[in-house]
Amino acid sequence: MKKIIVACGSGIATSTVARNALEEKLKAKGIDATQVSMDQTSIPQLRSKADQFDLAITTGKFTEDIGVPVLNGLPFLTGVGEDELVQKVIDALDLKPKA
Repeated sequence: MKKIIVACGSGIATSTVARNALEEKLKAKGIDATQVSMDQTSIPQLRSKADQFDLAITTGKFTEDIGVPVLNGLPFLTGVGEDELVQKVIDALDLKPKA
């Protein structure tokens, strides 16, 4: 199972929106909760938790190297570029739809 952490300023508001959007988009592509688990945190706490995850998505500006790929989650809030971001997540984690 691949693990994704979604981070925003507080770890509550926009990370919830981004997480829900990603879950819906992955499910629509045949990727479900048996393949991916997600958690949320605040951007300040991201560095201390990153080693527990395969991928990080942030809704705010974040440029640090934390040892895992970091994707900008802004498209999940705006809807602009959302499909491309979902594909980046799928590619980064080598996810395959369930048959």
